Amino acid sequence: MSTVEAICLVGWGAIGQRVAALLKARGASARIVGIAVRDPKEVEGTMPEGAVHLSSPEALAATSATLVVEAASRESVLPFARAALAAGMDFAVTSTSALVDVAVLDELVELARRNGSKLIIPPGALGGIDALSAASRLGLDSVEHVITKPARAWLGTPAEKLCRLTELQEAEAFFEGSAAEAATAFPQNANVAATTSLAGIGMDRTRVRLVADPKAVENMHSICARGPFGTLEIRLQNRPLATNPKSSEMTALNLVRLIENRTSALVL
Repeated sequence: MSTVEAICLVGWGAIGQRVAALLKARGASARIVGIAVRDPKEVEGTMPEGAVHLSSPEALAATSATLVVEAASRESVLPFARAALAAGMDFAVTSTSALVDVAVLDELVELARRNGSKLIIPPGALGGIDALSAASRLGLDSVEHVITKPARAWLGTPAEKLCRLTELQEAEAFFEGSAAEAATAFPQNANVAATTSLAGIGMDRTRVRLVADPKAVENMHSICARGPFGTLEIRLQNRPLATNPKSSEMTALNLVRLIENRTSALVL
């Protein structure tokens, strides 16, 4: 167990900056050694002390990082995961919609196995993923995931073509389908659908409903799983990040928990 975790962040948006701020405020045994963004101007004046700008996935190998955390986009997952895992670094994915492609998931798992590294999928905006994953060991009959967000959180997504977001008076379900379909069509808003499916019964069998609610002020997730273990029902109401209504505060908090657990003597 290392005493200080050396971390590279892929992305320096709302989630990445929130994670960095929380780690610093909590005095965590973690040091951000690199930040990967396309334009170095994105990190000017905000780069954590001691961190360097990474211009490409290949630059990871020159750092001392033991953990690479992706908090950017699904397009960044594959190139950075390949580079990190090949270098023996663990790689944590927040844009889990990138793993909808089974070939991508299989490639990264095999790469991690060969190099003694780990592909890590944090809970993101969710809770109870540990229980869902445990229950899946005995098999599951069904998993349903309903994602409800304020109407404005769906702006800039295909939801604009499926319902009149700016004119809604009541909550409206505008999408029902598999986790694979939800995560592919709504990668920023429905990454958690991929997380649920990976922990449970897979992308195609996990059913997802997306809801826009003009009266909602928080992002809500309702998960119901049934199987030989019994019934699991989870409901979370997460506050959106102040700087990005498409993401939840819980996403950043779960990353902080992951990082702190890697150096803590007590893991919860």
